[in-house]
Amino acid sequence: MRYGGVVLDAVAPVAPATAKKILVVDDESAILQTLRYNLERQGYAVCTAGDGRTAIAIAAAEKPDLVVLDIMLPLLDGIEACREIRRTSDVPIIMLTAKDQEVDKVLALELGADDYVTKPFSLHEFLARVRARLRRAEPGEARRGEILEAGGISLDPEREAIAVRGQEVALAPKEFNLLRVLMENRGRVVPRRTLLDKVWGYDFEGDEQTISVHIRWLREKIEIEPAQPRHIVTVRGRGYTFRD
Repeated sequence: MRYGGVVLDAVAPVAPATAKKILVVDDESAILQTLRYNLERQGYAVCTAGDGRTAIAIAAAEKPDLVVLDIMLPLLDGIEACREIRRTSDVPIIMLTAKDQEVDKVLALELGADDYVTKPFSLHEFLARVRARLRRAEPGEARRGEILEAGGISLDPEREAIAVRGQEVALAPKEFNLLRVLMENRGRVVPRRTLLDKVWGYDFEGDEQTISVHIRWLREKIEIEPAQPRHIVTVRGRGYTFRD
């Protein structure tokens, strides 16, 4: 049965190992309450919002473990809300959209969303996506390691901090992870598919153009001449390499 854009399947309660907090954002009350009810049945703590501005405020105050964010929202749409949340947080974000336009999905992913679900969707599919994203964010997946230094760039995985030629530089979470992977493999060519897998996840369904966009943004922040990069170098037909 379909209700408010959600296909209602029978979902058996599951006792979770830990109670994770999920922020659900949608302006359709039927969908909001349906998702809240079923997530709470799974043992999650749920907070909700009906517009983009409220979502940003709640995300900052509540520090959820996952955000479920509809694209079509009043006051501030989900794309802009995603952009704002990503400025300060690496929380997993799943986008909801009633549109079947590829541009919306690609844009959301390029701005830092981790996954998307197109309405109408099955609750079993939705809950599976939620569980998968929360697993990837477990402490065992956290970024740890020694400080990486090369070419005047210092990257501290533990503090999630970066300095370029002695000056601290602010990077978005995906940019930071992208640079980390490249620096960990400096001198070696890293294929685009490998970068997508390591930074966006193995189940990422977006276009490889996402890599090109983030590489351009990264070059603008760390290269002396972004149009003639010295550190993040494109190896045509193969991928990218980091050079000292």
